Amino acid sequence: MREALRLLASQHLIVTTRGVTGGSFVAHPDAGQLAEGLSTGFALLAHSAGVGLADLLELRRALEVPAAGLAAVRRSEAHLVELRGTLFDPALDDFDTMLTAHAAFHRVLAKATGNPLFELVGRPLYQASYGEEVVADLPEGYWARIDADHRDLLEHLTTRDAEAATRAASQHLDYIALTVAVR
Repeated sequence: MREALRLLASQHLIVTTRGVTGGSFVAHPDAGQLAEGLSTGFALLAHSAGVGLADLLELRRALEVPAAGLAAVRRSEAHLVELRGTLFDPALDDFDTMLTAHAAFHRVLAKATGNPLFELVGRPLYQASYGEEVVADLPEGYWARIDADHRDLLEHLTTRDAEAATRAASQHLDYIALTVAVR
């Protein structure tokens, strides 16, 4: 019984407290906690089952394109502020800053859908490592294009243009697939 409770606690499914009013109680995990488990599973699949970058981009396309449309309709002003905070300057920022900002932009975009399942399922995708061989030799202008894509998508979210937002998200992923996945 103790081992079962320890296992449930390690998976953030229960919370155990000590004392007179203590005991084990069902937890109410948030998207971040649940995404950790998905991230671990995703990493194991990527290394053992031959899941590659093309598979990752295919899943991102299935999630992010419709998510962009939903975010355009459902986003709040706070989401727009948060998205603006993830923008970077490709002429000034270093590689790690841009990589982190890129992932943060997409996490906030998923959050702006208002559907926590997009955030839950999307978060592990943005934590996934492309591998040094993919990101080490990006083509000239890659980060400038990523920055321009994010700014374009943000503009469509600001004007609540769902059709343009889905088109911009699709073009963004097409660009990534053509420049990174094909190499």
